[in-house]
Amino acid sequence: MAPAPAPPRRPRPRRRCRARIPLPVPLPLLLPLLLPPVAAFNLEASRPVVFRGAPGSLFGFALDFYLPEPRSVSILVGAPKANTSQPNVTQGGAVFHCPWPPGGDCTPIDFDHIGTRTHDFGGNSSDAPEPVEFKSLQWFGATVRAHNGSILACAPLYSWSPPKEEGGAREPVGSCFLSIGNFSKFVEYAPCRSDLNSAAGQGYCQGGFSAEFTQTGRVLLGGPGSYFWQGQVMSATQEQIAAGNFPEYLIQEVPGQLQTRQAAPSHDDSYMGYSVAVGEFSGDTTQDFVAGVPKGNLTYGYVTILNGTNMRSLYNFSGEQMASYFGYAVAATDVNNDGLTDLLVGAPLFMARSGAGGARELGRVYLYLQRGGAPPAPPAPLTGTHEFGRFGSAIAPLGDLDRDGFNDVAVGAPLGAEGRRGLVFIFRGGGAGLRPRPAQVLRGLGGPRAQPDFFGAALRGATDLDGNGYPDLLVGAFGADAALVYRGRPIVHASATLAIVPTMFNPEERGCVLAASGHHVPCINVTFCLNASGRHLPGPIGEGDTGTAALSPCPQNESEFRDKLSPIPVSLSLALDPAVSPPPPGLAPLLSPATRTRLEAKAHIQLDCGEDNVCVPDLQLEATADRRAVFLGDRNSLNVTFHARNVGEGGAYEAELHVRPPPGNFSALSCELGGGNASSSLVCDLGNPMKAGASIRGGLRFTLPQLSDSSGSVRFELQIRSKNANNSQSAVVPVALAVRAATRVSVLGVSRPDVVTIPEGGWGPDPPQRLQDLGPPVEHVYEVVNEGPSAISQGTLELSCPLGHRGHPLLYVTGHSGLPNCSASHPLDPLRLAQEQSPGPHVLQRRDTGDTGDTLGCPEAECFRLSCPSGGLERQQRVSLRLTFRLRTPPLRQRDVGTPSLRCDAEFRVLRLPYRVRPESYPRHRLQVVTALSWARPEAGGGVPVWVVVLAVLLGLLLLGLLCYGLYKLGFFKRSGPYGTAMEKAQLKPQAASEA
Repeated sequence: MAPAPAPPRRPRPRRRCRARIPLPVPLPLLLPLLLPPVAAFNLEASRPVVFRGAPGSLFGFALDFYLPEPRSVSILVGAPKANTSQPNVTQGGAVFHCPWPPGGDCTPIDFDHIGTRTHDFGGNSSDAPEPVEFKSLQWFGATVRAHNGSILACAPLYSWSPPKEEGGAREPVGSCFLSIGNFSKFVEYAPCRSDLNSAAGQGYCQGGFSAEFTQTGRVLLGGPGSYFWQGQVMSATQEQIAAGNFPEYLIQEVPGQLQTRQAAPSHDDSYMGYSVAVGEFSGDTTQDFVAGVPKGNLTYGYVTILNGTNMRSLYNFSGEQMASYFGYAVAATDVNNDGLTDLLVGAPLFMARSGAGGARELGRVYLYLQRGGAPPAPPAPLTGTHEFGRFGSAIAPLGDLDRDGFNDVAVGAPLGAEGRRGLVFIFRGGGAGLRPRPAQVLRGLGGPRAQPDFFGAALRGATDLDGNGYPDLLVGAFGADAALVYRGRPIVHASATLAIVPTMFNPEERGCVLAASGHHVPCINVTFCLNASGRHLPGPIGEGDTGTAALSPCPQNESEFRDKLSPIPVSLSLALDPAVSPPPPGLAPLLSPATRTRLEAKAHIQLDCGEDNVCVPDLQLEATADRRAVFLGDRNSLNVTFHARNVGEGGAYEAELHVRPPPGNFSALSCELGGGNASSSLVCDLGNPMKAGASIRGGLRFTLPQLSDSSGSVRFELQIRSKNANNSQSAVVPVALAVRAATRVSVLGVSRPDVVTIPEGGWGPDPPQRLQDLGPPVEHVYEVVNEGPSAISQGTLELSCPLGHRGHPLLYVTGHSGLPNCSASHPLDPLRLAQEQSPGPHVLQRRDTGDTGDTLGCPEAECFRLSCPSGGLERQQRVSLRLTFRLRTPPLRQRDVGTPSLRCDAEFRVLRLPYRVRPESYPRHRLQVVTALSWARPEAGGGVPVWVVVLAVLLGLLLLGLLCYGLYKLGFFKRSGPYGTAMEKAQLKPQAASEA
């Protein structure tokens, strides 16, 4: 395609287009960087650096960066169950120093090489000294924090035994060691090993359970066990700790130390100091203290802000749910770039309501935005996504990961994901706070294990390890004895513009020539401009890159045009060049998530709709259905017919019939769904354009097999829509059908046997002693069928059979089976005779209800009635009932009743349908099952004597002999020759004789 003539060249700003290059549609733009844009954030999740410790040491329980000088950085990892070289100490715990860049093993830091100290409290040298402190299982390294060249490592389960006169019980007071001047000096800081021992004081303090440094290097400790577990927060400068350190004394006073005091007994079991953080909340130049109190305020939990100069409470934040452990983790950072510190609080046991109404333990993190002097704004919570994942167990400020001007935050869920591998969620900061959706999710390494890895239980960020200008993240997985480093990848911030000239073109104006075929086609000019920036990128990036191109918006064959109203889009895509290698340390950059990677501009087609280029149709629609009602439980096949017309002055472009069927499952045999769910509109093409004066008739076929009884009607809505700017649609035409409930039932019955032969004598004794003393067995089987269309929720089958006739007992009912919970008017098997075995299989058939001969009916006084509820019956579902009985003695006489038949009446009545929509009537069905009775004479059954049979045979032989003798005398047995006598032969003619 030949480009259009170039515009006259004139001076332009740097950011305007200057180059002239041919580009296809769409317009891809490759920056000289690396890799296409991905949905993940910029932490390198596929190749983390992993440091591992001894199995079972809980390596990775605590983490921090160590920066003794600006150009030196390494990693600190706590392993609270590691073995040390201290004498008589088992699993005392350690803190490891891991070099960066990784090139060697992590080595333990020798904070304390002394074993358990002893003391002779009695003064008697002959007695063995008693231990006064216990360092085995003290969990040294459970808390690790660093500030410049100083390191604070704590053992919250360190215990000591005060003198016997002061109690003498073993108390977990906790202890910390402070390394000052890049390992040049080590001092102990144990503020809870004081005179305030015992549970009523600091005896169960567990000092160092949490710790933090301020920006000036001041130490902040949390001891949640002080004062009957009210908890306590203590703070001192490093100089004060060093000045008060006397190794020969167990109890050391720290001059100038700040600490909270004991409160009222109502604050017992609150756990103040379970977590701590630092930030500026009072408006002065001194950082303040944040302390989590997860069991305070009636277990709702709260977080208190303490003034950094005098430990006075500034304000508190309370949790919203009991036992959610609000305050388990706290962090402070500026997430909205307003210069004020914001507060984050974790509640990992928070129970969130699910869609079904139940509660699931998902965990929650609350963000309080500071507002300059006023209390922080109401919280904006982030809720976890994995049940029992403990979302919010760890929170770490990350600094500005993507260099967009807002600090980001990491939140750990150490029991999240499949197999409890653990998750870490990365949330981006913004002007309104944290974005509600995580920008990236890190998952624990490896497959499921018997024990969880606790990946994400410890987090530390906001430090650049590799010097590429982007902060990195430390993640602890102490269940796998591992610490992982996720490095920040370089971010490219790019912006682009795209423009089309002209924005409306005439297809008849053909200013471009296709190079391949020489055809003249319409063309438009496309102009784009690009700017990009970033740090630590591989080579130059396209700042001010520009371009222009001429292209044809129309295909060669104009018959391919269908949409002449919709604009023609031209797109510009941004991607990173995969051919450029990243600079050391080899981290590939990626586009910022805020970058628009696809831009689009549109050109419109000029239409033949008059001088104003505006087509004004007048769309009218009529619609009807071929039935007025649909029934619950039926497939409900129906046809909806329509008549669409355009009586306006112009054509309707891309005219479509939109049909919105009622909600629910349905099927349509024509048109296409306009969306992805069953309630979306059906869209039928009516023409492009649907010209003025057009008249279109059509129909749609639907089935509605799963109607809801929540409404008494269903409704179709039909409308014609076009893409015209004016008068683009018709009025909505409703087609309503009533929703009804109706059903039909039928009752089938059979008698086994159909005919019962009864004698007039030979019956058993009266009263009968056994079942065989009665007459022959008879079985009536009834079957009820719900012929639909609707279901039945409740019905009843009622039988009535004659128990006697003219004062004589007739039937003896032995039992029934099939339908449960039946009730009878008379007891079954009242004489307690043995039960007869049920007859074999039977075939149900419809019975003729007409009587033959005299029918034994059911008088009111001599009637056996059986009523059986049927329960629910779906469409075409069947239930059956089997009634067994025998004829009773004394025997009936034929002269009394003639030749009768036994009749039982059955009726099934529908009592209720399982819908809120009521039927017009409840159906019922009656049936008569007749058993014919035949009589057998007693004399017909006697035998013939033998002598009578012999005499009859002899008389028969005698008569046969006399008959044969008579015939012989009459010449019956004489035979003639074949040609008669000799005289007869002589009279034959020669020819005849010869022939004979």
